[in-house]
Amino acid sequence: MAKKNQSKRLTNQHKESHGVVGIFGDKAKLHDMTVGKISHLVIEQLEKDYPQLSFQYRTSIKKEEINEALKKVDPELGQTLFVPNSSIIPDGGIIEVKDDSDNWRIVLVSEAKHQGKDIENIKKGLLVGKANNQDLMAAGNAIERSHKNISEIANFMLSESHFPYVLFLEGSNFLTETISIKRPDGRIVTLEYNSGMLNRLDRLTSANYGMPINTNLCKNKFVKHKDKTIMLQATSIYTQGNGEKWDIKNMFYIMLEVSKTSLQVLGSDIFNQITKSK
Repeated sequence: MAKKNQSKRLTNQHKESHGVVGIFGDKAKLHDMTVGKISHLVIEQLEKDYPQLSFQYRTSIKKEEINEALKKVDPELGQTLFVPNSSIIPDGGIIEVKDDSDNWRIVLVSEAKHQGKDIENIKKGLLVGKANNQDLMAAGNAIERSHKNISEIANFMLSESHFPYVLFLEGSNFLTETISIKRPDGRIVTLEYNSGMLNRLDRLTSANYGMPINTNLCKNKFVKHKDKTIMLQATSIYTQGNGEKWDIKNMFYIMLEVSKTSLQVLGSDIFNQITKSK
């Protein structure tokens, strides 16, 4: 049901976003388009939709920048730095907007991860494992490296009320439904979405506090517990669910939606630029 709702929502976005599809041109035909290239299309669209605002794209954020941002929140934070030139490099880069005080504010951070080639291997008739006698390969832990980038961007944005980090997942390690794949010899192999050997989604949902996936969680959630108010910075995690590759346009619309949500949250800080142009 969640997947159908997401598909319906994206279809509606396609209809409502007049002129957006034209931004792709022949580029959309490239099956290997990276999330970084899609980010450039997103910033191109943002510049068309908000000509009064200034946007920039960058590939990384230095650790020392993150520490400086933390110190502004509290002087005891951001004190430790062992490697001066270390930086955070998300796959899709970072899109920023200049606010009324000439400060650059993040509106989108994106990454795309593929883990699990079981579907491709089965379709090719390949067997895996040390003895090459298995249909399925036990999932690895490479995806957990994403947690580092997520945590560092969260530190950098600790003073903000939004967290526009989008993580796209594809591959057999991120199934949300059980699927059956036919081998060239006709044998059917079933991939159980809740198999502990395959599924790695639970190792990432700590980044969104167990909230729904395939959901725009850009606006920070404030929860009350007893006498405390806690701010949650949740990653927006998107997965195809059935192991298929992401459609470029769907990724684009999700990234554009999150970017515009960021601008809504930043509304009062970019208000003067918007009103002057009217």
